[in-house]
Amino acid sequence: MRPKPFIPEFLDKPSFVRDKNSGRVWHRCELRTLYADTDRSQVVYHANYLKYFEFGRASVMRELCYPYKKIEESGYIYPIIQTGLNYYSPLFYDDLMYIHTRPATLELVKLQFDYLITRADNGEIACTGFTKHCAVNGKGIPVEIDTKTIRLWQEFPSS
Repeated sequence: MRPKPFIPEFLDKPSFVRDKNSGRVWHRCELRTLYADTDRSQVVYHANYLKYFEFGRASVMRELCYPYKKIEESGYIYPIIQTGLNYYSPLFYDDLMYIHTRPATLELVKLQFDYLITRADNGEIACTGFTKHCAVNGKGIPVEIDTKTIRLWQEFPSS
């Protein structure tokens, strides 16, 4: 089933938008597809959307002044433990896309980001998905999520 159209409404900061349909706030960044991202059928290879998710995730954390470099320096690592993707409309070489990312669920040792990728030319949804992460220390042992990340999740605009 196709999702409802994503209709962005710009907020005070240009990198944050609210979806008029759902009311959810998303961080928004743009990226252009590379030739290396496409397969023989000339569409973006399905696994490359996970790279786009990472780009969006790194962008939102950088925007929130807590980039992964700082997270790792504080002794935390957040490896992906689960992903989910739904594809709706293919992207092609040199297409400009908007990657929308938002912090979603937060548990004791797990957190989730949600994603929505749209075509810049017509706003059509190309892909939606999520990544779930587990907080671990430098030895790979699960630990409680750090307090700064918890605060960022709590302070991220919900609507």
